[in-house]
Amino acid sequence: MLKKSYIYRTFTRLLSVTLLISFCFLFAGCEQTQTNTDEQEPVSVSDFKLNTVVDIKIYDSRDRSLLDDCLSLCDRYELVFSRTNEDSELYRLNHREDQGQESGSFPYKISTDPDSQKETWMISPQLADLLDEGLAFTRESGGAFDIAIVPLTSLWDFTAEDPQVPADNDIQTALPLCSSDGVELNGQKLTLPSPDTAFDVGAIAKGYIADRISEYLKKSGVKSAIINLGGNVLCIGGRPDGEPFKVGVQKPFADRNETAAVVDINGRSVVSSGIYERCFKQDGKLYHHILDPHTGYPYDNGLISVTIISDRSVDGDALSTTCFALGLKKGLAFAEKKGVQAVFITKDYELHYTKDFQKKIKVSQVD
Repeated sequence: MLKKSYIYRTFTRLLSVTLLISFCFLFAGCEQTQTNTDEQEPVSVSDFKLNTVVDIKIYDSRDRSLLDDCLSLCDRYELVFSRTNEDSELYRLNHREDQGQESGSFPYKISTDPDSQKETWMISPQLADLLDEGLAFTRESGGAFDIAIVPLTSLWDFTAEDPQVPADNDIQTALPLCSSDGVELNGQKLTLPSPDTAFDVGAIAKGYIADRISEYLKKSGVKSAIINLGGNVLCIGGRPDGEPFKVGVQKPFADRNETAAVVDINGRSVVSSGIYERCFKQDGKLYHHILDPHTGYPYDNGLISVTIISDRSVDGDALSTTCFALGLKKGLAFAEKKGVQAVFITKDYELHYTKDFQKKIKVSQVD
């Protein structure tokens, strides 16, 4: 269970993200002086789910039961994807807790190879789908992004009251265990090459869940909504008056109401990863949560943050971390290869855009 003070700090920080985005929406509304405010006022809900602040606004429906269903989806997926919840499927998989096929629950072990000791497990369609996404990005990035990083991430406790850099000996011991090499996924059948192979899907789960919430709302007839999972923003359509939503790109290490840029968004996702999100200082050096699976320490490549604009939020979630890991030059090239728009902020606070970004996305840079 998370420490109470950490939950409070996290809630306060992420609520500020919500307020920043809400400010941008309100700012957009002020541009249209003839707008009917009754039509613009959304029904909304905000709650602490998925270890973050979940904020959902629906602009073209007054049906609050839709919001309740969205929160229920968050709870349902947390019981699949959480690395730390002992009741979740992923926790049971990482700890090799066989539920038994007869139980009707996942995961359960199918077989063990007597020679290699590789184990094959049956997992749920939802976990299989997410792991498939994560493994694809792991392989495309050459391992710069790797979801099989639990032996390392478990050493770095950014949620502690007094976070500390792990002992280097522990990091060096964990490094050989952090690799997706040899992992095979065929449908719902997952083959694990080692008893140490364990997955952390925190870098992609929120985007995946946002996409599922969006699908649900669209099937329910919603055409104008904002899904905000701790700063991972996914817009359904635009505002009811036909104008796009305006989403602020956070200025790193600044107050949460300060933006580096504001972008117009219609039916797309905006996701950022940065060194200012979860970090601490020790002996004057900043340590952040984006870990290099090859060194065991946080990436130090001159970047402060990466923001991805994409159609699918799961792509934005994975790519914001992957592109950060690749660094400015390779990260920009990878984002362009994947067909998304990206904004990279370097330590000198310069903004670097993918090719033709400002031809495809209207952006207002803030001085």
